[in-house]
Amino acid sequence: MRPSILLIFLFLICFSCGELVPNPDEHPENITRNSSENDKIPKAEFAIIIHGGAGTILKKNMTPEREAEYKKKLEEAIRVGYNILKNGGTSLDAVQRTINVMEDSPLFNAGKGAVFTNAETNELDASIMDGKTLNAGASAGTTSVKNPINLARIIMDKSPHVMMAGVGAETYAKEQGLTLVEPNYFFTDKRFKSLERVKASEAKKENDAKTAFYDADIKNSKFGTVGCAALDKDGNLAAGTSTGGMTNKRYGRVGDSPIIGAGTYANNNSCAVSSTGWGEYFIRAMVAHDISALMQYKGLTLKEAAQEVIQNKVPELGGDGGIVAVDQNGNMVAEFNTAGMYRATMNDKGELRIGIYKK
Repeated sequence: MRPSILLIFLFLICFSCGELVPNPDEHPENITRNSSENDKIPKAEFAIIIHGGAGTILKKNMTPEREAEYKKKLEEAIRVGYNILKNGGTSLDAVQRTINVMEDSPLFNAGKGAVFTNAETNELDASIMDGKTLNAGASAGTTSVKNPINLARIIMDKSPHVMMAGVGAETYAKEQGLTLVEPNYFFTDKRFKSLERVKASEAKKENDAKTAFYDADIKNSKFGTVGCAALDKDGNLAAGTSTGGMTNKRYGRVGDSPIIGAGTYANNNSCAVSSTGWGEYFIRAMVAHDISALMQYKGLTLKEAAQEVIQNKVPELGGDGGIVAVDQNGNMVAEFNTAGMYRATMNDKGELRIGIYKK
């Protein structure tokens, strides 16, 4: 067939069958759009959520005075981060400074209120992560760093490493000019009595592992870790976690709090998460990262992902606890499978919510 006849033949086919390539301006239904363009949920300008530990926290075991004290401290802490975000500060700064407030309070098992080891010392862990760069910093087993979250931040910002532990971490903290304290700074009568209770239980061969998490304020077990997750005005997520660990721990035991992916995780493509729970199970479940992965790879919402991990995966392993998280749109979730969790949220409208019990 001659070329001219072939061209005429092809033209007739196109004319009779319609356009071979649709014009997107005339046929908008044929355009493949980015899912975010179809997302009708308004994106928050910024958001922040915190926790002060989860556990068997029942109203009948809490005095009105103690409840008010916890709520006051939670509000004080979250307002620090909220003001940073409101004024255009970074999510990393908001997370760090918010956690500082809780680390400086004896109410929580972090910083000043850290629990005691079997050797009657205090060994503290912390971590922080930047959702924009996936950079992270963590410290474990420090005994003289006043605010472990500050050490985690400086490890992330100034060192080539992600995690430092023990004497080495403290040496680095000193070189970087962080505030160091004498060991007796961390002494609180309440925590020491908890240690004595656990040791007495051990002596009687009472093998209830939950005894290691006993908290006199609630007359039951509580994972007292503190944490924060935040979204800033630039759309960047961050999360951080700080803890004194488990009462009566020995052998240099380290829980999930300083483990990136278990106790802390942040990724701008999904969410920022801080965990509080039985560390051994949260490490095995890689709780914080798993929530992010379910969102990124399976398309789950933050709420769906958090429920799957906290209500199904962790309990199936035998663990309990909870998380706080915020996604890239500013949606916030506090998910826990215990009777309660100290928690608070603030959105870009300045609305404050504080919770302690399950409902």
